[in-house]
Amino acid sequence: MLGSITPLGQRGRMAGWRWTVGFYVAGSIAGGALIGAALGAFGAAIGPRSESAGLAVAAAAAFAAAVTDIVRRGRPLPGPTRQVNEEWLHTYRRWVYGGGFGFQLGLGVATVVTTAGVYATLVIAAASGSVAAGAVVGAAFGLARALPVLAAGRVRSTDGLLEMDAGLRRLQPVAIRSAAAGQAALGLAAIAMAGLIR
Repeated sequence: MLGSITPLGQRGRMAGWRWTVGFYVAGSIAGGALIGAALGAFGAAIGPRSESAGLAVAAAAAFAAAVTDIVRRGRPLPGPTRQVNEEWLHTYRRWVYGGGFGFQLGLGVATVVTTAGVYATLVIAAASGSVAAGAVVGAAFGLARALPVLAAGRVRSTDGLLEMDAGLRRLQPVAIRSAAAGQAALGLAAIAMAGLIR
């Protein structure tokens, strides 16, 4: 997907890269906020509970995601097998495909899931027990999910596209370990916060 929204590709479609990326990022934040708010509402509906219980659920989800990502090493997880429809690039205006691609990725589970962190984020949004808190969790996820598109900002040639692709492939093991470490750190932070509440 990153290879689809580059300055090189956008020039070929007579569309500005920055505008398309802006729609993409906004769509991803909106998708994340929407699913986060829905899950926060679900969490609120299933009954009252203490903040420390919500934090314990968040910690467990974060630790489980970290372990899963280390064990699976970047292989897709159970979930959808589809990616965004690249025919949109030739059918719709940039705001439609930019925003549409971003929205689908921001939802987290509308396309292939490559990290257990996606599922952990959804659990954490639900564990918040609040529409507003769930929306914030989801929006932060959507923003984080969109930011890698900025790596394509320097692609002005086919060679540049191939270099970017090779570089991202080389970084995949580091990204997996970093994500797992971040998830574990989030779990520890949730445990620490739960301890402070008591």
